[in-house]
Amino acid sequence: MRVALTIAGSDSGGGAGIQADLKTFAALGVHGTCALTALTAQNTQKVMAILPIPGEFVFAQIQAVVEDFEVRGTKTGMLPNAEVIHFVAEAVKRFRLQPLVVDPVMVASSGGRLMDPEATGTLRRELLPLATLVTPNLPEAEALVGSPLRTEEEIRSAAQALKALGPQAVLIKGGHREGAEVVDVLLDEEGFLEYRSPRLETPHTHGSGCVFAAAIAAEMAQGRSLREAVARAKEFVAEAIRIGTPVGRGFRPVNPLHPLGWPAREQP
Repeated sequence: MRVALTIAGSDSGGGAGIQADLKTFAALGVHGTCALTALTAQNTQKVMAILPIPGEFVFAQIQAVVEDFEVRGTKTGMLPNAEVIHFVAEAVKRFRLQPLVVDPVMVASSGGRLMDPEATGTLRRELLPLATLVTPNLPEAEALVGSPLRTEEEIRSAAQALKALGPQAVLIKGGHREGAEVVDVLLDEEGFLEYRSPRLETPHTHGSGCVFAAAIAAEMAQGRSLREAVARAKEFVAEAIRIGTPVGRGFRPVNPLHPLGWPAREQP
């Protein structure tokens, strides 16, 4: 059985972060392992508190996993500060954690900040150059390049600027743009490629970025090429958004367990 590793924060509401990643890995048939980077007190409406995990302990969790499992795919999610980013980058290099999907999580769906603003530079310098794929949404891409992205030309220029930092590929997700379609723009060694899907009007968006990145990592852990992994993961997350998980009063969670037929029946 293939093994994937998620390095991310915990969502006490169960809709995003480590919880969503492990559900995604299970649904796609890979064994999920994890290294916690932060504890959060959050639900679908707000982030109430964040407790970062010391960087050395994040490193120790990763080391414990790789010493016992053959990790075939890794993703990072919430990395709360520069210290954690540094130790994660050191672990990626020491343990050769490839392929690596870096999801630069900065703000929760509910609006709570999940990364210190001062840590953006560390992310750019230390972790992005190690990535197989970086998967920012539009606001995250704007924060990383330092300018607004409104047009297709600006988005493509941002992808080129991010790829110049060292990752093998960049995927700028289009969920925050307007229009009847969600257009995700990939830039890899072969050039640009667009992935399109119908836009869904739904409250079920919490965890969508986590699930997308985790699905890409799971697909690559099973030997898919990057472009095929992104295509399959986009279909997976679109269905997870469409079905959703009917809990919470805010930005409701997506449903990464949909391939398993969950929930199995209507709840009373």
